[in-house]
Amino acid sequence: MGKTIAIANQKGGVGKTTTAINLAASLAMNKKRVLLIDADPQANATSGLGVDPKQLNASIYECLVDDYPMHSAAVNTCVERLQIIGSRIDLVGAELELVSKTDRENVLRRAIDDVKDQYDYVLIDCSPSLGLITVNALTAADSVIIPVQAEYFALEGISKLLNTVRIIKGKLNPSLQIEGFLLTMYDARLRLANQIYEELKSHFGDMVFNTVIPRNIRLSEAPSHGLPAILYDPTSRGATSHMQLAKELGMRARKSTKS
Repeated sequence: MGKTIAIANQKGGVGKTTTAINLAASLAMNKKRVLLIDADPQANATSGLGVDPKQLNASIYECLVDDYPMHSAAVNTCVERLQIIGSRIDLVGAELELVSKTDRENVLRRAIDDVKDQYDYVLIDCSPSLGLITVNALTAADSVIIPVQAEYFALEGISKLLNTVRIIKGKLNPSLQIEGFLLTMYDARLRLANQIYEELKSHFGDMVFNTVIPRNIRLSEAPSHGLPAILYDPTSRGATSHMQLAKELGMRARKSTKS
């Protein structure tokens, strides 16, 4: 049965979607079967993998609101072994429509449970909010990756997200773990970026990924071509760092299995 990982931070612009697209693609290139769920109304993960939201027969909205089966909503992407359940702008309305549902925090978990054994990993790209859909994602997840931007206000808001994780762990999903903090948009030339990495390490220790995601032009350009960095420019630092992240994720999984 696959592992479900939410990629979440209510702070916008920290590289959540970039991480989701490129980690999913890197895992698939490592021969893993991956499902990426775009749980953000902006649908950037969908278009970033070359899928036109307007062409979807069904999106995550239908899966959440109309109980549309996920196996029918999943579509192939430009990467072999990587499928996506896309998003559309109508997902904005799903928050209100979920409110009246029975056991509303568990809608996404129930939907994922039907397909989980078909994949090695299910990744959820969350929107930059702590609304009901993000609560659903964290309730459905085995763990959460928290991207942290290497900038001055990076640590601001982490406590709020950690508090949400604690509440969900206490009330809805006792097995939820923090997979790790991932430093993004990292520029090794800047003293501040290094300070933020050290501060994260001192606060959270082994929960911080050794892999950091650098600022990289090719990584920024790739989504406009509907490609992950690994297909757009496999030798770029953006592509190689995500491949390293995929390997580190696998090593962590093996280590936790042994312990």
